[in-house]
Parts: sequence; C-alpha cells; structure tokens
Amino acid sequence: MSARHFLSMLDYTTDELLGLIRRATELKDLRDRGVLYEPLKNRVLGMIFEKASTRTRISFEAGMIQLGGQAIFLSPRDTQLGRGEPIADAARVMSRMVDAVMIRTFAHSNLIEFSENSRVPVINGLSDDLHPCQLLADMQTFLEHRGSIAGKTVAWIGDGNNMCNSYIEAAIRFDFQLNVACPEGYEPNAALMELAGERVKIFRDPREAVAGAHLVSTDVWASMGQEDEAAARLRLFQPYQVTRALLDGAAADVLFMHCLPAHRGEEISEDLLDDTRSVAWDQAENRLHAQKALLELLVEHAHYA
Repeated sequence: MSARHFLSMLDYTTDELLGLIRRATELKDLRDRGVLYEPLKNRVLGMIFEKASTRTRISFEAGMIQLGGQAIFLSPRDTQLGRGEPIADAARVMSRMVDAVMIRTFAHSNLIEFSENSRVPVINGLSDDLHPCQLLADMQTFLEHRGSIAGKTVAWIGDGNNMCNSYIEAAIRFDFQLNVACPEGYEPNAALMELAGERVKIFRDPREAVAGAHLVSTDVWASMGQEDEAAARLRLFQPYQVTRALLDGAAADVLFMHCLPAHRGEEISEDLLDDTRSVAWDQAENRLHAQKALLELLVEHAHYA
C-alpha cells in the first residue's frame, strides 16, 4: 500500500507541517475572496464516526464540498462495522470506492489497522490517543496571530488526554516548550514525553505552568467515553480551571485556545471565551482550512497502489 496517511503529527516532517499550515492560510484567503477552487472534483471522502462530532464533521464535509468533491457520513449504526465486520475487510472494500477515509474513533489501533489495509489515504479525525487535525488548526491560528511558535512557551492545563498528547507531538515538530499542569495520575502518554525530552515539563500548579506562556490551552475534563468518571474528575480538576486571572500570570501577549465544545464553569470560567485573549472561534474555523490543505495534499497528489 503506497497511500500516505495522517494519523499523527509525527508522520510528517517539520517542513511538511509548516507547508500544510501555509497552504491552509492560502486556501483561507481564496475562500475569503470568493475564489472558486475545486481540485478535488469527483473525488469522494468517506467519513467513519464512532464518536459524536460537530466541528470535525462540518469541517471535513464542507471542506470536501468547497474543494469540488463529496463526503459520505458513516456511523456504526449505518454500516456493517457496527455489526462486527472486521476493520481490515471494511478498509479493503471502502478504499476501492472512495479517494480518502477520515475516521473518528476510540481505539487508535483501529486507525492503524484500517490504514494498513487501505489503498487510499486515512486521516485521524480523533482517537483516544491523538487529535492531530486539531493541532494543525491550532498551529495555524498561532501563526496567524503571533508568527512562529518556535522557541515560545505553551501551557496545557488539565487532563493529559489525546489533545495534550498531540500538543507534545507539536512541541517536538514545531520546537516550543510545553508546560503541562495536571493532577497526579492524569499525565500524558509516557512514551511521547520521553521522546520530547526537555521540551515537556509536568507541573501540579497551573500558575507555575502558565508563567510566561505565550499560548494557554485546555480541554474538557471528561472526554467522550469517560462519562462515568465525570463527577470524580469534576472534583479533582477544580483547581485547574482556566480563568482570566490565571491568564494574567502568562505573557502579556498570551493567546487562549480551546478545541471546543467548552463546558463553561468547569475547565474554563464562564467569561473566558469572551476575553480578548481568546482565539477559540478563529481556531475552530481553521479546522476547515487546515483540513482542506491536508485533503488537497493527500487526495490530489496521491499515488494509489
């Protein structure tokens, strides 16, 4: 299988990722100017959703349409995957009918197995381990507002979840310092932390983590699939709420990001998304542009087996 996939930030070099982000900004400009650009005419993206989605579904579906293609939404309820068809079999069949597949799933191993049996590019639309498409958008947003993130300090506050893991990958590729503030036992992936070395530091006090930070980011305290832990997490993570006062301890030009959906009054204070330092709406929009750049790269330039 010679198709190129996007399962992790580490699948790509720094230059390739920077090229994707620059291209995303160019595509954003074309759309803002109303220029019709359809390089993916007659191409089809299959989208498999095991987890609910707002931004991922809309951005990929709208992105394919804007690039002249089509997207097919598939949930386990609508396909034989929900009735036990092996992932490898589904991959072999689907990849003969579509030009790329985006998967939003629980186990990262599902993505790996699908990609190993697919003739066409497979994109990680989110797994329990990683959320690389979101990081493309985050890095694009920082670049647009503040320029290069290389050498800057980023603070991640809260759970060491899939988003945090992808921030570690981004720290490796884009060369920034990442301060992670989380309760004991909720650290990010140990292997990724080892790979990042000195670039990642763990803190228990969020105020220490944000000191001098140029970007502060967070996520919900209980992700999809962790609903039964929500009450316990609510108590444990309370000291990790990001507030305007916490941002005041960061760099003067700090930006705040949240991958959304946000639970106001939990991981962020009620008023934080209204703060002038928040760029969460730009960040959400950039999912569309970053993924269009990714689709263009993977689908238009793909050489299938």
